[in-house]
Parts: sequence; C-alpha cells; structure tokens
Amino acid sequence: SYSFCTLLNKMASRIAGAAAAAGLGVYLTPAEYKFPIHGWVADNLTAGLRMLDPELAHNLAIEGAKWKLTPRAPPTPTNLFTEVCGLGFESPVGLAAGFDKNAESIEGLLNLGFGSVEIGTVTPVGQIGNPKPRMFRLEEDLGVINRYGFNNEGMEAVLPRVKTAKRHTKPLGINVGKNKITTEADAVTDYTKCIDLLGPYADYLVINVSSPNTPGLRDLQRREVLEGLLTTVISTRDKLTHKPPLFVKIAPDITPTQLQDIAHAAKDSKVDGIIVSNTTISRPDTLKNQENKKQAGGLSGQPVRALSTKVVYDMSKATGGNIPLIGVGGIANGQDAFDKIVSGASLVQIYSMMAYEGPTVAHRTNVELSHLLRHHGFNSVSEAVGAAHRKPELLPADIKNL
Repeated sequence: SYSFCTLLNKMASRIAGAAAAAGLGVYLTPAEYKFPIHGWVADNLTAGLRMLDPELAHNLAIEGAKWKLTPRAPPTPTNLFTEVCGLGFESPVGLAAGFDKNAESIEGLLNLGFGSVEIGTVTPVGQIGNPKPRMFRLEEDLGVINRYGFNNEGMEAVLPRVKTAKRHTKPLGINVGKNKITTEADAVTDYTKCIDLLGPYADYLVINVSSPNTPGLRDLQRREVLEGLLTTVISTRDKLTHKPPLFVKIAPDITPTQLQDIAHAAKDSKVDGIIVSNTTISRPDTLKNQENKKQAGGLSGQPVRALSTKVVYDMSKATGGNIPLIGVGGIANGQDAFDKIVSGASLVQIYSMMAYEGPTVAHRTNVELSHLLRHHGFNSVSEAVGAAHRKPELLPADIKNL
C-alpha cells in the first residue's frame, strides 16, 4: 500500500543518511570527532527503528550492541566516580535490567558511557514470556508499556556469556527472577538456583520481586514473605567464595504502609540495597496516547519519572539513608538523574528513554549531571545523595505535589 511504501521510504532515507555519515566518519580521524559523528548516526538509526514494531526494534538494537556497532563514548567526567557497596562506578548512570535480558551485548552497551550494565531478568529455566504483541510505545508521552513476562533463555544459556564478558572494570549486575510456573512457596528455590550458578560472575545481584507481568510476583513484596526470601537468598549468596552485593527491586505501586514494610524487611534481612523502581501498573490521567494506554502491562519512561523519584525520596527517608538505593524510571537527561540522586539514590539507571533519546543518552546524561553537581556546589556524587532531605528546595515541584 501507499502508506507502507511511504514508511519504507522514510526508513530508507534515515538509514541512508546515517550510513553516509558513518562513511564520512572514517575520514575524520581526530578522536574528538568520532563520538559526535558515530553518535549522530546511532541516534538517527534509533529514530528509524521507532517506525518498526517495538519488540523487533528492541531486538535489532541488541544485535547492534552485540556486534559493537555502538558509538564509544569519551571518558566520563572525573567528578562522577562513586563507590557503592564496595564497588567503584566511573559514573552513577547505569543501564537497567530488561534491555539485555540474555547478556548478549554487555561490552557494546558499556561503550556507550554507562557506568554499569545490569542484565536479565534471568530465570532458572528459559521461557518465551507472554504472547505477542507485548510491547507498545506511547510516543506522545515518551512512554512504553510492556508485558514481556521474563522472556529469557535461562541461566544455563546466560552463564558462558557472563563468564567471558569484557567489562573494562565496570560493574556487571545480574538480575534474577522466578519462572512463571513456579509457585510462591517454591519461589525462593528459583532465586537460590540462579544465585548459585550466576553469582560467582556478578559484581552485584538483583532479586526481582516487582515485575507486574509474572502472576503473583509482586505478592513476594509482602513483609513476612519478603523478609524470609531475602534472608534465604542472602544466606545462599554468603556461601559463595565471591560475595557480590545483593539488591532487591521493588514496584512503585506501593502504599506508605507497604513502603515501610519493605524498608523494615530490607533492614532486618541486611540486604545490601534496594532498586526503586520497576514499571507501574498505574495510568496517569495526563497520558495522551488513548489507544495504547489501555494495554495491560508495566508503564515505563517519562510518565513514571515523578512517581519513581517520589518513592526514592520516601524510601530514603524510611531507611534513614542507611541502605543504598538505585533510582530507575524516566531518566532522559542529567536533571532527571540529579533529581533522583538528591532524593536519595546512590546510583541511577536508564532503559526506556533510550528508545526516544537514542544510545548517546548515557553520555549526555553524564556530562549534564557533572555540570549540575558543580553548579550546586557538590564535589562528588556521594555528597549529593539525599541532599533534598537537608535542602528541600532541591526537590522538584512535581515530586513535592505527589
């Protein structure tokens, strides 16, 4: 049809333009030109991929990173170096789990300027996930809804990739979950299996109890269940020769009482940190995309930014700032990262906004965050962590109003 041909022509134009720029980049040998040219190419290819089915576009992006077609970002500003749980991070800006579920493209993704990459979620046995289509863009809202359902190849397939991954001293996180068919009573066994096998090759581990796309998973966030689960998986981790820090990833859709329960469970179990947050099942009234907002699944991207930042702030307060937090949700620039850090996050992660901002988003966020820290008088990331609790004026208005 005419519309289909038009779509192909638009895609061809973008890809041809990007390819031409890539050819030009070969002749621009000075290092300062390489990233801008390659980054421009990659960002334009990303715009072209948005004309495709979202899951197909996602898979093509993984392939590109797998073959290291990603631009190599310049060195990270030195004031972004930070230490969390004994690990050194060149930048507090990492890539969240969900992008590279099967550990296929770790090195290519680290080249983008991320301070860390978290792979997964990995389950003991491979599973295909929920029926397709299962990923939907809300372009007017800069959001994404997915109901993947922990589709992954399983821990045995992932093992050789994490064993041989080239990390260049940057931390690798491994996010693990339970299989769909596993009951709540047997869930802990799924987590311990993954920790036993993959833990020796993780710089940090993440227990995912918050995806909305696996039936019953969020029930594991109940205090009595979560505390028992964390105590057992920490015991399993402690039996490893190499004992990576262990984080638990929670949902943003929690009441104040549930938040306090999670904070108490985290403190009582002595978990190393909390990731705040996963996708939301809520649908803000401000969403403009009337068609896709009705889809079932977890909403991520810009629409969850304020909500996740508020949960970071509240969790930091509930834990007294004594448990490291990783802030996730809607980060597209340095200001978004800064807001989560001053709210209480020691580290932050990006995922969905790469679909809209392109693969150079990590580098741009690093540069902007570095400037913001200096502008506000912070010599390091660690100085800024939780600063909004001491200086309320640092908290954005849309966070205060939630």
